[in-house]
Amino acid sequence: MAVKLAKLVFLFLLFSLVACQDKGKKNKSTIYYNIGGEPTTLSPLSASDGYTTAVHSYVFEGLLDRDLDSYEWKPALATEWKISEDKKVFDFKLREGVKWHDGKDFTAEDVKYSYDVIFSDDYKAVQARPYYESIKSVEVLDKHTVRFTVKDDYFQNFDVCATLTVLPKHFYSDAANKKKFSREIIGTGPYKLSKYDKGQKMVMEKNKDWWGMKVDSEKDTNVIPKIVLRMVSEENVSLELLKKGDLDFLGMRPDGFVKKTVGKIWEDKIVKVKTENKTPKGYSFIGWNLKHPILKDKEVRKALAMLFNRPLMLDKFEYNLSEYATGPIYVQSDYANTNVKPVPFDPSEALKILRQTGWVDTDKDGLLDKVIDGKKTKLSITIMEPTQEAMKYLTIFKEDASKVGVEINIKNIEWNSFVKLLDERKFEAVRLAWGGGSVEIDPKQIWHSQSSLGAGSNFISYSNPEVDRLIDQARKTYNKEDRIPLLQKIHALVAEDYPYIFWFNNRYTLYGHSKRVIKPKDTFKYGLGQQYWKL
Repeated sequence: MAVKLAKLVFLFLLFSLVACQDKGKKNKSTIYYNIGGEPTTLSPLSASDGYTTAVHSYVFEGLLDRDLDSYEWKPALATEWKISEDKKVFDFKLREGVKWHDGKDFTAEDVKYSYDVIFSDDYKAVQARPYYESIKSVEVLDKHTVRFTVKDDYFQNFDVCATLTVLPKHFYSDAANKKKFSREIIGTGPYKLSKYDKGQKMVMEKNKDWWGMKVDSEKDTNVIPKIVLRMVSEENVSLELLKKGDLDFLGMRPDGFVKKTVGKIWEDKIVKVKTENKTPKGYSFIGWNLKHPILKDKEVRKALAMLFNRPLMLDKFEYNLSEYATGPIYVQSDYANTNVKPVPFDPSEALKILRQTGWVDTDKDGLLDKVIDGKKTKLSITIMEPTQEAMKYLTIFKEDASKVGVEINIKNIEWNSFVKLLDERKFEAVRLAWGGGSVEIDPKQIWHSQSSLGAGSNFISYSNPEVDRLIDQARKTYNKEDRIPLLQKIHALVAEDYPYIFWFNNRYTLYGHSKRVIKPKDTFKYGLGQQYWKL
């Protein structure tokens, strides 16, 4: 009965998505992507999830951008920039004639506002604050010139100024617009949000006034008139949409890429791509609430990590296309500590560690227990999971843990509710994933104790004074060669604390696209370069 119900749900989802497909013919005016889920909010002032980031990338811009092959800075909303000799003052000459999507002029006042709002208590921009806390002031020198002055040494001071998401002051500072922030966005970027069907799709229309259309170096970018963004989290549904021609691009996990992309259609209509580039690699993880009575014990966390059968999962689900994640820095990075080895799968050693820390099955019910704070406590942990795709990994973990007397419960929770519980710290454990972040790594947002305050990204409440000290020192170290050993030590110290069960780092970028997509190459050095795609 359960299997039949699952099939019915799958068919209903697929029918609903196809039924809601745009009525227009597939032509060179529209490309269809899947962003993987629905954003919690579209507001750039409080959003923190990857779904929202994907949407924002079409709408908002920074002062400068990176060349996808050289990684050198290139003009965006600023055409010129100057760095003072002491690296304390950055002047940006802004591009003239740029319009916001509502037709208002873009000026230096917008840049200043975009910085000031990060530290406003009226908005939840907690995640961004660690990167901008070294900025002393942002001054408007004239309508098209802005100056950033820094108060503290931080190796990424210029980078964060150059990539500041610039917002329209006239829209986001108007209290009357506040109710619109979660569903409306106004930027200067190449696309405008023209339609939002909740739970279904977002339609991005080409911004005909985009400045890049008048700049030779940008004329070959963002040429597709319309982009439809799907919000499908179920892998089987998204694959069916790709096969039916209702998606033009789909990023894939190894199991989907190997196991679910076979047959004639994958030769005739869809191009499968397996490629490598230098983009930072993210990882999935199980994060422990370190204030929980059971999980605050490092030895318990170590034992739990030894019950996670990554060798089996690497073979069965990752098809050996991924690398073992050894800690908070992806293994391909210059900053990763190669002396840190993956936690082995070793149930016997895990049970030994648990017994040494006082966990025994006193009532012979199959679960280990221990007296904590005067109360008999079962070794039982509930993991919150926001998707279905990771359930197979967690199920194996659950089964292996039960063999040594550890109860793992898996609770599937809808994304918005999940984020709320995360921000309120109302969980025992969570399964999530971090994106790769920047090539030049700053761990403060996730691993510094200050980032556990409010709704910061250190939601597990990790705190290690030596890690804090090294993060603070690394942030003040401009020379990369001097920064490498500091980050490598951080990598080792965090790994030794077992705050997460670190899963895998991607080795390859895997995706499929329809044959109507025309692309210059499979990938650039630092990104796929979808802005260069045509139909």
